[in-house]
Amino acid sequence: MTGTPSQEPAPAPRKRGRPARRAAEEGPGARERILASARGEFAEHGYDKVSVRAIARGAGVDAALVHHYFGTKEQVFAAAVEGAMAPAIAVPDLLEAASPDELGETITRAFLRIWENPATREPVLAIVRSAVNNERAAAVFRDLLTRHLLSRAAALLKEPDAELRVTLAAAQLVGTAILRHVIRLEPLASEPFEGAVARLAPVVQHHLMGPGPGAGEPVHHPDPPSGS
Repeated sequence: MTGTPSQEPAPAPRKRGRPARRAAEEGPGARERILASARGEFAEHGYDKVSVRAIARGAGVDAALVHHYFGTKEQVFAAAVEGAMAPAIAVPDLLEAASPDELGETITRAFLRIWENPATREPVLAIVRSAVNNERAAAVFRDLLTRHLLSRAAALLKEPDAELRVTLAAAQLVGTAILRHVIRLEPLASEPFEGAVARLAPVVQHHLMGPGPGAGEPVHHPDPPSGS
């Protein structure tokens, strides 16, 4: 007598959220591999042309694992930015230990050194390129820069326009780094590191601690038009 063939229960539907155990255990350092892949993808292709699948493929994991660790592509980009910007984010720690008359040289030396080393320059350069070409990437970069670098540095100054001072100093440093290492404008591109620091530090010091425009000068009122 032949019985009715037993039917195996259907597999439970896959739930959103944490990926399957196999995908979650692709190997040690999966999160770090994802970040490394993300930095490489953003550096080569820019924010717009990068997909979560491409990042996952470069890390050797399932795309669900990328979503599990980081969420959206924007959040992956934010994590990649924060990791790449770690040396710059640490600059306010150096400023805390510097005397007021050494702030310009301290921040100039620390910032330019980041750009002198290809290992730290290339990730930062990739982020800047993405931020220039995509508003969402720019918003992530702007938020990170403001919270972790500019606001912390401004808090060390006592001047009422501290945030503007720090932003102007940052503009001076970033502009110098791009002309020196990206556009390679001569003779700045070939100027020795110590020479670049010596020339730039007083300008940065003035932005941070110098008198504001018109400080101590009489206010000039234009002459009224003739015939009035």
